[in-house]
Amino acid sequence: MSELQSNAALPLVEHRATPAQEFLLDVIEGFSQPQKTLPCKYFYDERGSKLFAAICETEEYYITRTELAILAQALPEIARRVGPACDIVEFGSGAGIKIRLLLEGLHQPRCYIPLDISSEILEQSAAELAGQFPGVQVVPVVGDYHKPIILPEEFRQGSHHRKLVFFPGSTISNFTPEEALGFLSRIRDILNPGDGFLIGVDCVKPATILNAAYNDAAGVTAAFNLNLLERIASTFHTNLRPQHFFHHAFFNAEQSRIEMHLVSRRDQVVEIEGHRFGFRQGETIHTENSYKYSLEDFNRLALATGFTTDQVWQDPERLFSLHYLTAC
Repeated sequence: MSELQSNAALPLVEHRATPAQEFLLDVIEGFSQPQKTLPCKYFYDERGSKLFAAICETEEYYITRTELAILAQALPEIARRVGPACDIVEFGSGAGIKIRLLLEGLHQPRCYIPLDISSEILEQSAAELAGQFPGVQVVPVVGDYHKPIILPEEFRQGSHHRKLVFFPGSTISNFTPEEALGFLSRIRDILNPGDGFLIGVDCVKPATILNAAYNDAAGVTAAFNLNLLERIASTFHTNLRPQHFFHHAFFNAEQSRIEMHLVSRRDQVVEIEGHRFGFRQGETIHTENSYKYSLEDFNRLALATGFTTDQVWQDPERLFSLHYLTAC
């Protein structure tokens, strides 16, 4: 393997091809559907990433604090399974909160590749991590993990070092079951047999807990959802007014998923860069799904994509689960 670069350089590898034009095309396509939609990946501009960090601090949103507690408990066993001098890639790294705990608990990790769609948050968190862990090579990559990603040589080249993919926060929940199957298969393709995949998965639980988690009393999740429209309004020539919509989230028991929507307060016509879209009062833009899994259902998904489930950790209330998978 080639010599790793110094942390001082912190190269920000740009593999994302999502300029304003691609954003516009996605908005036009989504607003042209019978059920209007917006891709949830566009939540995470700089303001959206900060709002999500604030969501994680709300009383109702149990996912982050529960996963952190599970991770802290599981670290000795994770470190034993991974071994020394591993190479780590994290998809959707965000502010890099959980990876700090993982890097502290592993045995001299060698390389860390954070991948995120928000270059602003990524650059800041990568610089902080490089300073905190000078012995770890940090190679940030701007990219959209919904698409095939070409990872840096530090991770792609074959070596005797164990690889670990880290995908916390139950971000897998944002994929449909079919998309989750494809995503896990792509992860398997970048790993060698015996490499690890550490993934957080939210569990099925009472609807009262779920609905509260996505409708916090302080309105942070509502602001996060509406920021999608703020982003459109600030990026394009449009008469779109975010205040003409409101946030709505609910648990769809039949689909075992939380759905997030933006609801039109009135009949209105929205123009975006010359394209016109009619909204009826009460009509919604579907912005996100968050699927909830039983342990058995997720284990079947892992097995179907080339992984074995080596160990699963849960909190005492069984709200959340952390899975250590091994590539077959």
